[in-house]
Amino acid sequence: MTGSHAPVAVRLDPRVGLDALVRLLAADGYRVLGPVVRNGVVEYDDVMSGDDLPTGVTVEQAPGRWRLHHDDSGLRFAWTPGAESWKRYVFPARQEVLRIRRTDGSFAVTRPAPPERPFAFLAVRDCELRALAVLDRVELDPSHPDPRYAQRRAGTFIVAVTCGTPAATCWCTSMGGGPQPGTGYDVRITEAADHHGHRLVAEAGSERGAQVLIRLAATAVDEHDLAAVRSVAEAATQSMGVRLDGAALPTLLADADDSPHWQVVAERCLSCGNCTMVCPTCFCSTFSDHTALTSDGSAVVETVREQSWASCFQLDHSALGGRAVRATTADRYRQWLTHKLATWQEQFGTTGCVGCGRCTVWCPAGIDIVQEAAALVAERARLNSAGDFRT
Repeated sequence: MTGSHAPVAVRLDPRVGLDALVRLLAADGYRVLGPVVRNGVVEYDDVMSGDDLPTGVTVEQAPGRWRLHHDDSGLRFAWTPGAESWKRYVFPARQEVLRIRRTDGSFAVTRPAPPERPFAFLAVRDCELRALAVLDRVELDPSHPDPRYAQRRAGTFIVAVTCGTPAATCWCTSMGGGPQPGTGYDVRITEAADHHGHRLVAEAGSERGAQVLIRLAATAVDEHDLAAVRSVAEAATQSMGVRLDGAALPTLLADADDSPHWQVVAERCLSCGNCTMVCPTCFCSTFSDHTALTSDGSAVVETVREQSWASCFQLDHSALGGRAVRATTADRYRQWLTHKLATWQEQFGTTGCVGCGRCTVWCPAGIDIVQEAAALVAERARLNSAGDFRT
C-alpha cells in the first residue's frame, strides 16, 4: 500500500472531520467498516457517518475480563479493540465455497461472487495491521493462494489509528510492534488532546491516502501537531514496556515440549477454543458438505460446500488413523502456544502472535499467554543453570 508520494498531513476536527472522511470513502465506492458500540462491546461493522463511531468510550481489560466504560471526554479512539478482529471480513467464520445443483441427470457448479465493493477499514491498530500481514502471508502464498481471501482483501483501504491508551493486557512492544502503526496503511490518525486543543492528526501512508486527505480540504498540521503525534506514541510505548523478548521465544521455547508446566496450565484450561476464535491470525479451518433433503419428489438436488473456522483445541483437530494425536488438554495447549510463539517462525518466517492480548482477555479461565510463556522460559533457565539439559 505504501509507495512514493508527497507527504501529506492534515488536522481533522474529531467530529466534523471524521464524518467527512467516512462519507468521502463511501462516496469513493468503499464499504466503510469501523468500530461501533453494541451490546456493551466494541464491534466492527458498517458505519455511515462519523457519529456511528465511539465517543467518550474507554475499556478495562484484564485476564478473563473486558468492560466498556463511558465518560464525557469526547475522545474518539481511547478504547481498545474487543473480541472481533478484521479477520471477520477477509476470512469469515463461515463461508460458502461452492454450490452444486443437479437437475435431470446434469449438474452445474457455482461459486460465490466477490464483494460488490472493496472494504475500507477504519481505526485499525498496529497489532491488527500486522495480523492482516500474517494472514496475507498465509492466505496469499503464491503456491496455494486462497481465492476467496484474495477477493475480499483486494483494494482494501486502511485507516490506521495510533493506540494512545493501551490496555494492561497489550504486549505488542514485545512482539515487534508498537502503539503507532509504521507501515501497511493508507491513512494514519493520531488523536491528540492537550493545551493546543482536541484534534485528529491524519497522515498519508500511500498515494491514494494522500489524495483522500487532500480532498478533505482540511487544515494543514503545524509543529505542535507533529510534536503531539510523537508524544502520544512515546507515552503509550512507555506505558507498556516489554514483557517478554518475543524475538528470542522460538529459541527459548524449543526444548519445552516435555515441561511439567503444560499439565499445570491444563488444570485450568477448559479447551474451549476461545483463544483461537478471537485470535486475529489463527487460520485453521474445516470443510463440510450439506445436501438439502427433499420430500416433494423434486428432481433438483443441491449441495453446498462450506468452510468454517476450526481450532487446535478441538479433540478431532489432530485426528490421524482414527485417533487424536493430541488427546489431552495439555497436549493441545502446548501445540497452540508453541506454534503461535515459536514454530510459526520456522513455518512462515514471521511470528504468529502480534501481542494484541485477545486470547488472555477472552479466556474464561483468565489464562495469560505471557505469564505461561514466561513460566516456561524461567523453567528452562533454571534447568540450564542446574546443568539439566533435557530434550
